[in-house]
Amino acid sequence: MSTTKDLLKKVRKIEIKTRRLSDHIFGGEYHSTFKGRGMTFSEVRQYHFGDDVRNIDWNVTARYNEPFVKVFEEERELTMMLMVDVSGSEMFGTDQQFKNEVVTEIAATLAFSATQNNDKIGLILFSDKVELYIPPKKGRSHVLRIIRELIEFEPESKQTNLAEALKFMQNVMKKKAIVFVLSDFIADDYHHTMKIVAGKHDVTGIRIYDKREEEIPNLGVVQMQDEETGEYMLVNTSSKKVRLNYAKYYQEKVNYYKESFNKAGAGTIDCRVDESYVKKMLGYFKRRG
Repeated sequence: MSTTKDLLKKVRKIEIKTRRLSDHIFGGEYHSTFKGRGMTFSEVRQYHFGDDVRNIDWNVTARYNEPFVKVFEEERELTMMLMVDVSGSEMFGTDQQFKNEVVTEIAATLAFSATQNNDKIGLILFSDKVELYIPPKKGRSHVLRIIRELIEFEPESKQTNLAEALKFMQNVMKKKAIVFVLSDFIADDYHHTMKIVAGKHDVTGIRIYDKREEEIPNLGVVQMQDEETGEYMLVNTSSKKVRLNYAKYYQEKVNYYKESFNKAGAGTIDCRVDESYVKKMLGYFKRRG
């Protein structure tokens, strides 16, 4: 556990970096991508040159014999729910950063982008159970609390159950929310639950992974530990069959994630820890906007 001073320093560092991103890059993109629940009709006024002809109110126009247009107001306030996987496999990392560090930065950037738009932000940290739930609120101090938990939280379990976390979110969020699920998605059996949740909420999966996880290098016989079960085993990495089986297992998990999200109508972003998540997320927002 880090000291309070160290923790505050880390929080501040993440705030400075991610706030700059959300102020200059993501704020506007976030706003145009997630426009609120829709438009509410507020009044009619006379048509001005340049108005969208699709907004002409033909009944009022016929009555007064001159064009009138409908004026709409955006129902802006939204709720963002960050669902973050804190299981053992998130501690993996071979380059400059662990996966959980990248997760923290992405989550903070999204939270500050939502804050700029005056939206509420909530947090669910999950392993094979919901480890922590912070109900949605607005404001900087609330976002800083979320960042603090992301940095310092120590889960009780190292395993993963995404379906359980999705069910919990569905129960606590009665209104439609923007949901970001940050994980490596080395999980099973969430296809059906994802379909139900994405039918009500605007869901995006952000898969954070390390390139070394995709395949095992040939290192001879090595002792490996399963991060989620804690089990140690000797693995003969010089065996082509062992390496192929692992690569196949890993690819199956990735395919399951993509298929589950796509079939449910949810979005996906893939972020490798040694690549720029900024580019990936901006590309996603622009495609959707």
